[in-house]
Amino acid sequence: MRIEDMATDTHERVLRVTDEGSGLTGYIAIHSTTLGPAAGGLRMRVYGDEAAALEDVLRLSRGMTYKNAAADLPLGGGKAVILGDPDAKTPAQLRAMGRAVESLAGLYWTAEDMGMAPGDMAELARETGYVAGLASGRHASGDPSPVTARGVFESLRVTARHRFGSDDLSGLRIAVQGLGHVGRALAELLAGAGARLIVADPRASEVDRAVADLSARSAAPDGILAVDADILAPCAVGAVLNADTVPALRVAAVCGAANNQLAGPEDADRLHRRGILYAPDYIANAGGIVNVATEILRIDDAPAFVAEKLDALGRTLDRILTRAAAARTSPHHLADAIVAERIRAG
Repeated sequence: MRIEDMATDTHERVLRVTDEGSGLTGYIAIHSTTLGPAAGGLRMRVYGDEAAALEDVLRLSRGMTYKNAAADLPLGGGKAVILGDPDAKTPAQLRAMGRAVESLAGLYWTAEDMGMAPGDMAELARETGYVAGLASGRHASGDPSPVTARGVFESLRVTARHRFGSDDLSGLRIAVQGLGHVGRALAELLAGAGARLIVADPRASEVDRAVADLSARSAAPDGILAVDADILAPCAVGAVLNADTVPALRVAAVCGAANNQLAGPEDADRLHRRGILYAPDYIANAGGIVNVATEILRIDDAPAFVAEKLDALGRTLDRILTRAAAARTSPHHLADAIVAERIRAG
């Protein structure tokens, strides 16, 4: 296995990890350890090339710094990615990545993200102790997806109250982009709250299941961002809000589970100019890392810890949306400023 430090002027460390025997190619990015050891999930997906994977891990790791700070966790920001089809992953690849994580001696903790499951974390744990999201053990936190979905659901209620005057989601048309672990769990919560769902996912079987189980209406994956709805909930890949898509949106608010929903900070201004309320993604979707943190920090009363942090995140989002409205600015910029100050203070 080969672990190479890459030159960087934006992150503390960036590693390129390759293992000829298993066919592993991946990256680990540590953005900041100011508040504590870097923490963030391991993602596996098909990238167009290594440059795209590197861009993703750099953006995601920076987002984790802000997410952990927003959740008031003593953790910094990091992320890891593996290039390849998650349906074709092998134990050898996972164990090789586990050895790379172990080489950092606690500077970075990994966990489940897109393309991964608790069983995959168990495979990494055969090589490193710096992995969370395990299914068993004294402080095992398990699959973080349900907690992420719960946090997004509560953030949607806060967003709806600010945009529509009520946190009652019944009757609201909510477009859910992506029906993975988090997207599906969120869709179930929304259906239970009486929302009218429009769903999209590249996997037709998942869409059909949501239509049958949740009385959802389907949309094409390339058309979900232009459907007529009240709220858009991006729950797939990042950078879906950009110069091409924002002008086509037909929603009053955006609040979802995807990381890095904005292609760039200027897209926050595009949304604001159009009168579309944006809930900063790293606040809305922080439930997952809160759940994982109970394992990293060895929290004994995990349910109480998670409940307290989710409530605090809801209050933080409420304050940001209130202050942004008064300042007539995008909530994204205000959230960034508040979190950056927390990091500087740390």
